[in-house]
Amino acid sequence: MKAMLFETFGTPPTIATVPDPTPSEDGVVIAVAATGLCRSDWHGWMGHDPDIRLPHVPGHEFAGKVVATGKRVSRFHAGDRVTVPFVSGCGHCPECHSGNQQVCPDQFQPGFTHWGSFAEYVAIDFAETNLVALPEAVDDATAASLGCRFATSFRAVVDQARTAPGEWVAVHGCGGVGLSAIMIASSMGANVIAIDVFDDKLAFARDCGAVATINSRAVADTVEAVRQITKGGAHVSIDALGSPTTCFNSIKNLRRRGRHVQVGLMLGDHATPQIPMAQVIGHELEIYGSHGMQAWRYDAMMAMIETGKIAPQKLIGRKIALAEAIPALTAMDGSRDIGISVIDRF
Repeated sequence: MKAMLFETFGTPPTIATVPDPTPSEDGVVIAVAATGLCRSDWHGWMGHDPDIRLPHVPGHEFAGKVVATGKRVSRFHAGDRVTVPFVSGCGHCPECHSGNQQVCPDQFQPGFTHWGSFAEYVAIDFAETNLVALPEAVDDATAASLGCRFATSFRAVVDQARTAPGEWVAVHGCGGVGLSAIMIASSMGANVIAIDVFDDKLAFARDCGAVATINSRAVADTVEAVRQITKGGAHVSIDALGSPTTCFNSIKNLRRRGRHVQVGLMLGDHATPQIPMAQVIGHELEIYGSHGMQAWRYDAMMAMIETGKIAPQKLIGRKIALAEAIPALTAMDGSRDIGISVIDRF
């Protein structure tokens, strides 16, 4: 099969011909129809993820059709359209038994622990636990955009932050994760403030449901700007970028008993950011992470997509070929793209 492959971290990948995958006894092989390009892929390519072993094929959010199944797989068959959470559980540990596959200690992550979806085919283990059947109303590109950014934001806004109608939600960073969080929080009746350094991204954030925007380069104090708009601070704040500055501001701009959710990855030099712990204690703030979303939880998200409550397809910025994804991946840390890039041609 054709695949994007890198043999050393930080050097441009190539398009190579590699062996076709075969399914494990409890796994499947999926023909990839579309796969999203994500900042997490950039982190992996840079060597920030200790799970990656070289040579490596990246890619972790995708949709396609099952083409082969292992002998222990009975619920899925060749021809089924499916997607997969980027964090997939083993199905056997206590966390999986409690329904929290997203924190499984033996988790399977295509594109990180195993070869991923920047290829014509991808093998997925633990299929019975992790595959999500796709409704006909959700096309391949839209489904591919769900696997990491949108699903993680859905869990962050709905399950972790427990966002309620009328609450103020601050979203720091208007990339794919941030725009997803803005759309989801707005659909739930929250008042969303979008924060970024680029006016064009902030304008698009308004199209996704933000009621106010802040260009953090244009104000003297981002935290104070949030406090002024919200008359005391956000009920919920989400760091959708993952930097020491956005993490600190996201916690600092909360009102008393507010909830911060860290969605943007904090890796490499950013792994130990400063936290205003005196405020966390004195104001009884809550700090959460959001690491993917369980396959069984996709039903709620899919129902909202089918009924038009949320429209993740609106966040797709461009569709590209596999070869075009190489420069897009290597330039991602400084990208000005609005929305999500999806590979749909191999």
